[in-house]
Amino acid sequence: MTNAPIEFCIHTPEQLQGLAELRPVRRRPGVAQPRPLDYHQLQELFRLTAFWAQDRSLADLQRAIARSEPVVTAWTGQRLVGFARATSDGVYRATIWDVIVHPDFQGSGIGRKLVETVLSHPVVCHAERVYLMTTHKQSFYERVGFVVNDTTTMVLHNCPLAQLPTAVTLEAAN
Repeated sequence: MTNAPIEFCIHTPEQLQGLAELRPVRRRPGVAQPRPLDYHQLQELFRLTAFWAQDRSLADLQRAIARSEPVVTAWTGQRLVGFARATSDGVYRATIWDVIVHPDFQGSGIGRKLVETVLSHPVVCHAERVYLMTTHKQSFYERVGFVVNDTTTMVLHNCPLAQLPTAVTLEAAN
């Protein structure tokens, strides 16, 4: 770990899509001025920390992140050391995705600050429910206020439309 201070940056959708200049904004305490997101560093951070994201291409990362709000990063100097993002309808549901912290900085409070920054963002803070998925970090998220929810998690692995059951097929099966 380094002794350099950690700066957190909230990226706007316009900045991530290349539609806005990185102009100085009124600073919130603990939040750095906007900076470009280094997707190569992000891809390496995923490779180091996330077994579930080893094969993410730069193009796919850029596409997913461009459709996320908020996107929060943590930096020490020019080094990306943390990342989190969310998607939300702003009213009913939000989901936090991809909370990752460089192994050299885990246990230092960066993950908590990333999650708290996402949760306090205007697009997420008004959502009736905030979801996230985790494989091994339940205790971390419980310390931030999440509770285990065994009743609502389901998944559909994307497949070609021709393979999905149709209403006629389902009726015939009954």
